[in-house]
Amino acid sequence: MQKPALQFSDDQAEAWDRVAERLRGMGIDIADGTLTPPVEGKNTVLAVIGKAGSGKTMLLANLYKALQDAGVDIVSGDYEGKKRKDRRTLAILAPTNKAASVLRMRGVPATTIHRILYTPVYDPQYELIAEWLAGNAKRPEVEGLTEQALDRAKAFYDQVASIPGALAAAGLRGSDFIKGWKRREEPLDVGFIDESSMLDDRQFDDLREIFPSLVLFGDPAQLAPVGQSGQMVFDTLGEHAKLMLSRIHRQAEGNPILDLAHALADPDLRFEEFERMVENAARSDDRVIWAERVDSEMMARSPVLVWRNATRIRLINAFRAVHGAPEDALLPGEPLICDGIELPLKHRKKRIDLEARGLIKGAQVIYLGPGTRSGFARLHVIGAEEPQLSAASIIKIEKPDEEEPFIPQAATMGATFLHGAAVTIHKAQGSQWPEVQVFAPDLWAAAQAGRTEAGIPLWKRLAYVAITRAEKRLHWVVRNRLGRPQAPLGVDDLRGQSAAPLSLRPES
Repeated sequence: MQKPALQFSDDQAEAWDRVAERLRGMGIDIADGTLTPPVEGKNTVLAVIGKAGSGKTMLLANLYKALQDAGVDIVSGDYEGKKRKDRRTLAILAPTNKAASVLRMRGVPATTIHRILYTPVYDPQYELIAEWLAGNAKRPEVEGLTEQALDRAKAFYDQVASIPGALAAAGLRGSDFIKGWKRREEPLDVGFIDESSMLDDRQFDDLREIFPSLVLFGDPAQLAPVGQSGQMVFDTLGEHAKLMLSRIHRQAEGNPILDLAHALADPDLRFEEFERMVENAARSDDRVIWAERVDSEMMARSPVLVWRNATRIRLINAFRAVHGAPEDALLPGEPLICDGIELPLKHRKKRIDLEARGLIKGAQVIYLGPGTRSGFARLHVIGAEEPQLSAASIIKIEKPDEEEPFIPQAATMGATFLHGAAVTIHKAQGSQWPEVQVFAPDLWAAAQAGRTEAGIPLWKRLAYVAITRAEKRLHWVVRNRLGRPQAPLGVDDLRGQSAAPLSLRPES
């Protein structure tokens, strides 16, 4: 089989060939660029697994381009127009908005699993605009929209192929053109799933129902989902279905952060020895920082990563105190983490609405201020394609040594949030930040506890996940101290990322 012209390592080239062979068996030949109708009842699952720096994302990105060049339609969860019987499709998914945004920053049109499981229902008159923008209909006449507004929508769509973004450019709000969400009924075709180490069994079963062809991309050294007994979904696949990338790709060579991460594979390495490695790396490369205290300003956008819940709560309260946050209210710019949605079963449609717009468990959010209605908050969902919205919110601030959290704002029902200035390493999986602070005293405590997961010391798994969350710089914090901020909290850095606000109101 023809290999791509791009220079791959041997194991990447082998993985490319194996994936291409499976796709060809499903009617998609990326070598010849030819497509045939899908074969009914035929299914395939492959897993491409490897540690950080082994080239999983590079392989995914180039497979996506090859499929696109072959004529495969990309399904993004944005808008799906009239379907052709003979079309072949690809959806590129991640478990969280933040993980999907990491791929989008690299030119890969990824979306979340929720945005594929649930599809938007458009208002009929605005669906005419969507069909026109997608090239399936002539330019419409829509009551209440000027020709200039349509021109703005077209100009936006020509730059960024997003129907919601184009309609927002025309002056519409999401609640104007999206009337609800429904569970996807028809299956799709090919699915690429990034950060698949985060998938639980239920999500995997949902994906297998929708996609006859699945390719999972994951890191076996990360932490398994809670409740999975240390096992990841690709561990259940036969060896013939696993493609291991073992070589560290050339772009990763000379990266001290990845060097530290891979050093953790040494079974004889002790925590004290590893800390000396971190200290030595910090002396020779400014991409590793040996920090005597936590940087409180960085916590506003990049949480401190910890192991123990008590440490998380203590750091959050120190962060709020040093920024002068009042006891009974949030300041604009405070970070939050979505902890789920509290809605009774009869409001299932509203739950789907909130989840589809990015408010899924683990989503990172910045508080912008109170909403126009009691119990509502204006929020910026980190990594979401339409990040700014207004939602009924229940915000909880946990206190040290207190069982019940303080609740500065509460709707009767809606999305629930915890503070996000510090998060557990488990919850950080799938996310990356330019700079990351790792609270080393917690990892020392994990080492002292002597716990293991899937036969590996827990502190090593924790350290590996925490370290590999850093894109450019790792701060290894060695003391339980917090530095004072040099500037107040604010939201100016988010203004350029705004989209039309979306009002998510509980159903009556």
